[in-house]
Amino acid sequence: MRTRDEFFRIMEQQTEIALATSADNVPNVRIVNFYFDPQSKILYFSTFKGNNKVKEMKINSSVAFTTIPHTGNEHIKAKGIAQKSERTIFDLADFFIKKVPDYKDTIEHVGKSLVLYEIKFDSATVTLDLNNIKKVKI
Repeated sequence: MRTRDEFFRIMEQQTEIALATSADNVPNVRIVNFYFDPQSKILYFSTFKGNNKVKEMKINSSVAFTTIPHTGNEHIKAKGIAQKSERTIFDLADFFIKKVPDYKDTIEHVGKSLVLYEIKFDSATVTLDLNNIKKVKI
């Protein structure tokens, strides 16, 4: 298995992550759509301004995530630092819509209420099945 190639394939194909945050030693997890830029190696997601996720990441920018497979067991798991992006959801709209076509409606209706975040990480665990689990440097 070429672990790095599998990493990029899964990040391109899967559309959602379970994003874990923690503030004041209280963990919280939720499902969000994402776009991973293979050039910059940054994972992007949007969220509503001022919600609990934003408040938690302000207190503690360390996050963890796993992609969510819709068939089989293939997924990516990593830890990183989340920060508000200088870009907006409108800057990356085409990438999000290509990945999740219904996201077009979300951007059109509430895009101005969304803030774009990015997660930077340097390694990840790639799971293809129970016998093929390897860590990869990004």
